[in-house]
Amino acid sequence: MASNDSAIPPHAHAAVSMEVPLKSSAPPPEYSATRGAGGSKKHSVVDVFFRVVLFATTVAAIVLLVISNQTELIPIAPGIAISRTGKFSHSPAHINLLATLSTAALYSIITGLISVFALRKPGGSSTKLKFHFVIVDSLLLGIMAAATGASGGVSYVGLKGNSHSRWNEICDTYDTYCIRVGASIALSLASSVTLLLLVWINVYALSKKIARR
Repeated sequence: MASNDSAIPPHAHAAVSMEVPLKSSAPPPEYSATRGAGGSKKHSVVDVFFRVVLFATTVAAIVLLVISNQTELIPIAPGIAISRTGKFSHSPAHINLLATLSTAALYSIITGLISVFALRKPGGSSTKLKFHFVIVDSLLLGIMAAATGASGGVSYVGLKGNSHSRWNEICDTYDTYCIRVGASIALSLASSVTLLLLVWINVYALSKKIARR
């Protein structure tokens, strides 16, 4: 009776012996998940930082705008002068800027707290939260940029005047008022840039999450 070994062809033994397991170049699932969570944490930390910057710049701009009022004596005839006060509330553009800054400051507090709570979670901010941040940040960016531009245009007329419309400059008289309003507009511009950076950061984080899927 023939043995079982003699029934197997010789080339089969060679094929079995030459089989070598291939090593996979893909990282283990645990490693990829850990790396993804670490990147999400970094994005969340940067997001919180810029929301603190947004709060600081908006509050500083509000304070400068509110305290910008200045009272001066305006001569109207030889030996006669009347007291006039330059107020930011005399310009609808400045009022709109104040309302926009107040909204942005409140928004930065709310979203900053949400980002801090999300940072304490193991995976950081969720994709849905980042998507909502992108939408609302973009909306507020447009409103802030429009308010800053309108207020800056009015302030430029106050600084340089307009000979065609016979609008005289007022900053030679209300110098402190113009300096504070100008500083407030500059901080508003910084707030707009901060919102733009927040949009870019969250879009980048979303693209990273989508690429890992």
